[in-house]
Amino acid sequence: MNARTFDPSAGPAPLREALLNDWQQRLPLVAQPFEAMGRRYGCSEAVVIEQLAQALSQGSVSRLGGVFAPGSGGAGLLCALAVPPERLEAVAALVNAVPGVNHNYEREHAYSLWFVITGPSRDWIEQRLRALEQRCGLQALRLPMVRPYRINLGFDLRARGPAPVPAGAAQPARVRAITPAQRPLAALLEQGLPLQPRPFAAWAAALGWTEAQVLSTLQAWLDEGVLRRLGVIVRHHELGIASNAMCVFDVPDDEVDAHARVLAQQPGVTLCYRRERGQGWPFNLFCMIHGRERDAVRAALDVAREAAGLHAFPQAQLFSRRRFKQCGSGYFVDALPAPAASPSAQECAHA
Repeated sequence: MNARTFDPSAGPAPLREALLNDWQQRLPLVAQPFEAMGRRYGCSEAVVIEQLAQALSQGSVSRLGGVFAPGSGGAGLLCALAVPPERLEAVAALVNAVPGVNHNYEREHAYSLWFVITGPSRDWIEQRLRALEQRCGLQALRLPMVRPYRINLGFDLRARGPAPVPAGAAQPARVRAITPAQRPLAALLEQGLPLQPRPFAAWAAALGWTEAQVLSTLQAWLDEGVLRRLGVIVRHHELGIASNAMCVFDVPDDEVDAHARVLAQQPGVTLCYRRERGQGWPFNLFCMIHGRERDAVRAALDVAREAAGLHAFPQAQLFSRRRFKQCGSGYFVDALPAPAASPSAQECAHA
C-alpha cells in the first residue's frame, strides 16, 4: 500500500476519518498494529493511538474488536415487544437493564420495541427473557436465526453510506464453534483491543499464552470465517448514517435461499438473514438497510427488492425511531479473564 501523508496543519479530522474508514474490516495482525497503521499515513504509532482514543471517548467508535459469525459460540436472539406508546420509555429502560441486551430500538410498527440479547447459551437467554416478561407484563416475540447471508456493518464514510459489498462476503451456512480453551480470547476480543503499543501481548499475558499464539489464533478464525471481521467498530449514528430500516418478507421456505443470496449482495444491505416465523409474525426473510436519510434508505430498498425479485411477496418496512442501546455482543462473557473485566472495557450508547 502507498503511504498517504497527512498535513498536521489540516487538523486531526482527515486522519481520524481515514483510520475509521480504512480499518473496519481488518486490523494489522502484527505485534504492533498501530505502528503499522501509522506507516500507511506517514504518522507515528502514538498519533494513531491518540486519534483512536479520541474517537472512542467521543462515541464515534465503540471498540476495536471482532464480530463473530453465528454458531461460533454462545447464542443470540432477536426479540420484539408490542408496547403501548405511553409505556415505551419505561419498558425500554427495563430491556436495557437485562444482562446480554446489546441492541434496543424503537421501530415503526405495532411491535414497537426491538432488541437483541446475546449470551453463553440459549437457556441463559431464555431465563433472562422470561424475567423481563414478568417485570413488564408483556409477551416477547422470539425470532431465532435460521441462516445468515450477510453480516457486515461496515460503512464507507467517504461515500457517506454503507460500504460496498466486499468480494467473497457471503456468509457460510455454518461455522465451527470456538473451542473451550479459546473462549477466553474470544471474550477479550468482544471487550475490545487495548490502545497500547503491543495490545496482543497484553492479551497473551492475561491468558498465559504467547503473543504468537494469540496472533495465529486470530488469523485462523478469520481464515475459517469464525471471525467475520477484526477492526474498528464504528457507531454509524454518530457518523451521520442515522436512518435505517429493517425490511421483512414472507417468502416460501423452499425459495428463501435463492432470493436471499441476491438480496445480500445489493448495495446498502448491511445485514441479511433468515429467521423463524413467530406467532402473529409471518415474515422469515430479514434485511437491514442503512443510509444518511430516509429517502436514501427507501431508494436502496427499491433497488434491492427489484434485484432480488421480492416485490410480489408480503412485506413490511420498519424504520427506526429511537436507539435506546447499542453495544457489542456478549457470547463469551462467561469466559472473560478476571483481570480484563472493567467498566470501561466496552462502550455502550443510551439515547
